[in-house]
Amino acid sequence: MFASTKSRLAAGVLAAGALLALSACSSGGGAFNSDSPTSASGGGSSSVTIGSAAFGESEILMQIYGQALAANGVTVNYKPSIGQRDVYLKALQDGSIDLIPEYSGNLLQFYDKNNTASSSDDVYAALNDALPKGFEVLDQSKAQDADSYNVTKEFSDKYNVTSLEDLKNVKVPLTVGANPEFGTRPYGIPGLKSAYGVTATLKPISDSGGPLTVAALKNGDVQLADIYTTTPAIKDNGFVVLKDPKNLIAAQNILPLINSSKASAKVKEVLNKVSAELTTDDLITMNGENQGSSKTQPDVIAKEWLKDHPIK
Repeated sequence: MFASTKSRLAAGVLAAGALLALSACSSGGGAFNSDSPTSASGGGSSSVTIGSAAFGESEILMQIYGQALAANGVTVNYKPSIGQRDVYLKALQDGSIDLIPEYSGNLLQFYDKNNTASSSDDVYAALNDALPKGFEVLDQSKAQDADSYNVTKEFSDKYNVTSLEDLKNVKVPLTVGANPEFGTRPYGIPGLKSAYGVTATLKPISDSGGPLTVAALKNGDVQLADIYTTTPAIKDNGFVVLKDPKNLIAAQNILPLINSSKASAKVKEVLNKVSAELTTDDLITMNGENQGSSKTQPDVIAKEWLKDHPIK
């Protein structure tokens, strides 16, 4: 999907054309996951359309942002599961959506591939210069969900690998299970080579570190897997998250990306209050609730979180 600029643009155009169809689909379900506007009793004059990427955590965050806004008199429309970053940013650009949960480091690298900022504060500061005109990010939360390289406990013990640096001593071929864009992103296959001198090939698995990626690592189809740090499967399967002493992977704080024309004082105030409350542990807990045969839907998870963290 990210093999070249031309293919990215083509994919974006095709995906944008399918946006209306995608907006009717959701893995989240529930009364809040629709294009029908919702608002608190009495409503409000402002209206915001909020979207999500095509994975559970993004839908949960979409619901938290949206329900918090609705509880404070903002009319909210939902467009869940839009797709990957290149698709939903195009939707933000053309006005199909106004707001989306984002991850600071990946967002910065999307717009400025040569930026070397890695700490939370440095990444956040650099974003202000990197974003296109008309976009802005609001306060970042303490919560982070970063990419991470994972190996099985057996692999770690056999090859004495606990850090990305240790991989250069492993003599067997290395394959990484990850989203297709991992093949070109600075912290992906190219970064392993440039930062750590490690040669690896990519096995594209388009589920953002989800069950297919986890299964590939457990079954030995890949030796390493890119899994987000808030994924309960890391702990559940005893995977070893490899240390990153050279800060190849930038900070990934959760923050709202919004069209500036929709960033009213009320909207900013509500979303900044959400960010002040949200933690990494919250994400791990909520992601766990959204998995398995008895999983809870994103709108319900968000409603329960907001009960414990009322945004007024």
